[in-house]
Amino acid sequence: MRIGPPSPRVGRASRRLLRLLVALTLLTTAYGCRAVVTPPGAPTPWPPGQARHWRWQWQLTGPLDTMVEADVFLLDPVRTTSTETTALRGRDRRLVCQVGVGAYARTDPDADRYPPEVGGAAGRSPGTRWVDVRRWDVLEPILADRLRLCRGKGFGAVALADADGYAHPTGFDLDFDDQLRFNRRAAALARSLELSPGLLGDVPQVTALAPDFDFAVNEECVRLRQCAKLLPFADAGKPVFHVEYTGDPDEFCVTTLGYGFASIQKRRELDAWRDACPDAPPAPERGGTAGP
Repeated sequence: MRIGPPSPRVGRASRRLLRLLVALTLLTTAYGCRAVVTPPGAPTPWPPGQARHWRWQWQLTGPLDTMVEADVFLLDPVRTTSTETTALRGRDRRLVCQVGVGAYARTDPDADRYPPEVGGAAGRSPGTRWVDVRRWDVLEPILADRLRLCRGKGFGAVALADADGYAHPTGFDLDFDDQLRFNRRAAALARSLELSPGLLGDVPQVTALAPDFDFAVNEECVRLRQCAKLLPFADAGKPVFHVEYTGDPDEFCVTTLGYGFASIQKRRELDAWRDACPDAPPAPERGGTAGP
């Protein structure tokens, strides 16, 4: 038998394992077993001791893969069927719907409910428009129905998307406080409809908003060097569901493990493919509460 040097894939895997073992040694003196995950509730609770242990999946495009080895699924509530949510809940999966609160798309089923005066400039995605978040009187009933759709399909939590219009050219004169007020109202509305609210993005406002939300969803904090700004969630024992689209998992998994985040790598189209970072060992409690 011919014996040669290990393949690049084997070598890369070995390096990743070595780096993770070093990080785990630094984080804890005893390598514990994976935390027991509580079945989903309504609204979804997030026990503080489990914050860094959630295995998660984020899928918004393509046929839904319900068999992914994840505890938490972040999904589009319109595309996801009740049959799919029933199957996931039957396997004790926690379901989080993604709801746009600060923008809407022309293809949304409720797009005609947005009057012209609240529609602003083009949003971050093609075919979307920012909305005037100061018009809570107009937006509240629309958002309430979006959230009711989530609860009706069996979701227990909601990630509020497009919650940072103040930092973009929306066509409206929105400021930092306008956005804070709107985001807090949206979180309170979710709670009133038995949904656990999560903040998607809006990193500059995390310190102010962490007490109002039960979890955070973050994109590319390693690449953008923003991970430390998410510590108000992690320090309170609240989950930070983090994704990187580029970079070497050997590097970013070690980085976010240290912060206590639940990290995966995805393609930007957010289809079924994912590469999850290894689970972290149990960490000492840092105080705070997580979830209603």
